[in-house]
Amino acid sequence: MSVNVKIPTQLRDMTAGAAEVAVDGATVGDCLESLFTDHPALKDRLTDENGLRRFVNLYVAGEDIRFLDGLQTPIADGAELTVLPAVAGG
Repeated sequence: MSVNVKIPTQLRDMTAGAAEVAVDGATVGDCLESLFTDHPALKDRLTDENGLRRFVNLYVAGEDIRFLDGLQTPIADGAELTVLPAVAGG
């Protein structure tokens, strides 16, 4: 199953500048593992020893996975997975 992962500007240096990366997976977690296999530097930026970092948001077709099934959220062939790190400042 092919899924398109949207990469935010601040992480594109880890995907050779690509704004979108195609990965395979049936769940969000599967897609992340595929993404990390192809772009290992992203793993440390998106996850820690507890799983997904607190300030990393993932959306499937515009829906926050925190309100779905988390990393076990099913994802359809051709769907879009958006990575959106939270930004804070003052």
